[in-house]
Amino acid sequence: MPEYKNLTVDRDDGVATVTLASTAGRNALTLEMADELISIASTLGADESVRCIVLTHEGDFFGAGADLSQLSGDASDAATLRTLAGRAHEAIVAFHRTETPVIGGINGIAAGIGFSLALLPDLVVLGEDATLKFAYPGIGLTGDGGATFLLPRLVGLRTAKEIVLKDEPIGPEEAVELGLATEVAPADEFDDRLDSIASELASGPTKALGTTTRLLTDSYERSLESHLSAETDAIAAAARTEDYERGLEAFLGDEEPDFVGR
Repeated sequence: MPEYKNLTVDRDDGVATVTLASTAGRNALTLEMADELISIASTLGADESVRCIVLTHEGDFFGAGADLSQLSGDASDAATLRTLAGRAHEAIVAFHRTETPVIGGINGIAAGIGFSLALLPDLVVLGEDATLKFAYPGIGLTGDGGATFLLPRLVGLRTAKEIVLKDEPIGPEEAVELGLATEVAPADEFDDRLDSIASELASGPTKALGTTTRLLTDSYERSLESHLSAETDAIAAAARTEDYERGLEAFLGDEEPDFVGR
């Protein structure tokens, strides 16, 4: 495992917890941090011993957006933002393409690219101190990090436009109601709840779960016929896994399956 400056990685019984801790403060995204996210997503996604990834943070910010200290306020910013957005997008695609369930644990502010990252996980647990905010209009920029792709898919087009145009802070309960998050955990139960969900997913059929969530997302880009073809390929591939053999044996024996993630 490489050494990272902007995040830490802890492993425990199939769960890999990635904690964002940007050197720029407020978990602002730097080019170095984006590169590290690409690296860790690729590393964990290729590791069969990792059966669930938790993406969380230290401090009061899940992510405050891009590191604005990298910008100069002149025409050169276009090239800087293009490079930073490009690398951040590689990281987001790498996380999305893993065959491993991803859980987001957010108990702080997620704004700008932090807002975008908060939309990425398969399940999102918010703490009572969490706040989500699109934030890009505040500095005259458009959204990146997949926000304009994921947001309408999560909340619907009309609501997505309302969130973007009004650009108001969204509290945890409202985020759940809108479909931006899965649930809210009380402050004193946040870590335990995150651990509980991660442990549950880590004991499941990892490849089947990861492939199914990807099928759900990819369904928006396909015709019914092409998606049915993708489903056929996926279920045939799943039938060649050890977890399928274990699951079928347990089902026929009226027992609980003991999945191993392979």
